[in-house]
Amino acid sequence: MNHAVAHSGSEPRHQVFDRWRKRSQVIRRLRVLLPALIGLILITMTGFMVRTTLMGQKAKPVDAQAPIQLVNPRFVGRDNKGRAFVLTAKTATRDPQDYQRVLLNTPALVLDEEGRNPMRISAMSGVYREEARMLSLEGGVKLNGADLNFTTASSIFNTATGELLGTGEIQGVGALGEIIAKSYGVYDKGDRLVFKGGVHTRVDSK
Repeated sequence: MNHAVAHSGSEPRHQVFDRWRKRSQVIRRLRVLLPALIGLILITMTGFMVRTTLMGQKAKPVDAQAPIQLVNPRFVGRDNKGRAFVLTAKTATRDPQDYQRVLLNTPALVLDEEGRNPMRISAMSGVYREEARMLSLEGGVKLNGADLNFTTASSIFNTATGELLGTGEIQGVGALGEIIAKSYGVYDKGDRLVFKGGVHTRVDSK
C-alpha cells in the first residue's frame, strides 16, 4: 500500500526540471515584453499629443489682428421716414484702421423694398460709414427700377434720409427716353429723379 502511494505521488526529476525551465523562460520573456509594451504605449501617446498640438497650432489664425470679415452679409434698415432698404454684398470687411468704415465687395442696394416699384443699385465696390450713415458706391454703378435703367461711375446713398446722389456722368433710359447728365439725385423712394449739368435727352414718341 505504501509503495503504491509513494509511486503515485512521485514525479521524475527531469520532468520537474523541464517544467521549471519552461516557467523560467516564460518569466524572462515577460520581463522583456512587458517593458517593451509599456514603452510602445508611451511612445504612441507622446506622438498623438505632439500631433494634436501641431494640428491645433495650424488651425489657429495666422494673424490675430486680421480684420473682421463677413461673407454674403445682408443688412436691413429704414430711413428717417420708415422706408425700408436692404444692402447685400459678397463680403463686408471692417477697416482695421478705422472701425467705423466697412469695405464692401460687389454691393447691391434695394430702395423701398416693400414698395410697388423698388429701385436696385449695384456696384463693383462700396464703403459704408457707420457714424455718418453714408454708403458710397464705386465702379460700374447700375440703377434699375420699374421704368428706368441707368449707369454711372459713383453714387452716394444716405441711409438716414433715403436719398441717392451722384456726381459723375449718368446715362440711360427713363420713362421719357434716353437721358445723359453730369449729376443726378433720386428722391421720394425713386419717384423723383433730378438731373443736372449738360443734360441731354431724346424723348421717345409713342
